[in-house]
Amino acid sequence: MALPAQAQSTPGTPDPTVQRCVALTGDQAARLSCFDAWAAQQAAATVAATPTPAPVVAVQVAPAPVVITMVAPAAHDCRNSRFSELSRFWELEAGTDCGTFGIRGYKPITLSWIGADSVNSQPHSPTQSAAPYVPYDNNEARIQLSVRTKIVQGLLTQMQPSIRDSLWFGYTQQSNWQLFNGDQSRPFRTTDHSPEVTYIYPLDAELPGGWRLRYGGLTLIHQSNGQSDPLSRSWNRTILSAGMEKGKEFVLKGELWNRVSESADSDNNPDISDYVGRAEIAGLWNVDRKNTLGATIRHSLRANANGSLKLEWLRDLSGTGVAGGRSGLRFHTQVFTGYGDSLVDYNRRRTVLSLGLSLIDW
Repeated sequence: MALPAQAQSTPGTPDPTVQRCVALTGDQAARLSCFDAWAAQQAAATVAATPTPAPVVAVQVAPAPVVITMVAPAAHDCRNSRFSELSRFWELEAGTDCGTFGIRGYKPITLSWIGADSVNSQPHSPTQSAAPYVPYDNNEARIQLSVRTKIVQGLLTQMQPSIRDSLWFGYTQQSNWQLFNGDQSRPFRTTDHSPEVTYIYPLDAELPGGWRLRYGGLTLIHQSNGQSDPLSRSWNRTILSAGMEKGKEFVLKGELWNRVSESADSDNNPDISDYVGRAEIAGLWNVDRKNTLGATIRHSLRANANGSLKLEWLRDLSGTGVAGGRSGLRFHTQVFTGYGDSLVDYNRRRTVLSLGLSLIDW
């Protein structure tokens, strides 16, 4: 039974087709056919009204760029100025840890002119005969090289994540060069070699006057000039050390030395401790960002009161227009008086003025 097309009924209004189907009460077959036709018409209208889904378009998102940096994170940087000088120097804390086997500066790397009140032209010692006389000049050039590396850390501080104990190997070489002595073919008058092994344990103890005790250390050091008799000089020492600081302006370090004994027939300088000393105190004052003053006192701890005094002034050359000027380069002025300016001069008192350049904290 075909049904005429019907307009869409308004919601809430009875469908006229349904009403006609309901009215066919006398013919059940016609009535059923009417409802079947109406149901088919409704299904077709529903399919026609179903919207076609929009096609899915794939969008490619560019990956975030990878940023590569060579700057150590602030949490691990032995040059981070937020930490104190001693903490950066010995890498006492997790925040100043730069790892093992990196090459760092130790004592200043120096090139300087020195002028002395005298020169040791014929060295001698109680067990060495006097060397042949050489007419050396009082004016010389001095070259000092000094490096170190941390070979082990965390030996005793594994359970304390904020601090680092460490074991270091260091080497220092100092040469006195007769650069201005053309008559003697400008020889190296003496060169001292100092390899050492140092253990550092971090400390943090409040002291009177605003000072803080920052570390304790133990060092085994060998020092020799590499010469044959009668110029040979050498000694071995164990050194007990400690360092303290007050803010970022003042640093104070102390050492006690104990010479490792040698047999009488191999000791080239048996009285060296009575001249060079058995203890040392060194202080630094960072006057401002550019200037540092230093003083070092060594003493024999005996009635003869031998030893030495060294006064220093270091001037930062960064920002001065000097070629190569940077934060680690200093103009270095030093006055030394006493014994032990070099090993071969251990028993000769000298007063020396030194002017030059030093590279520190690199």
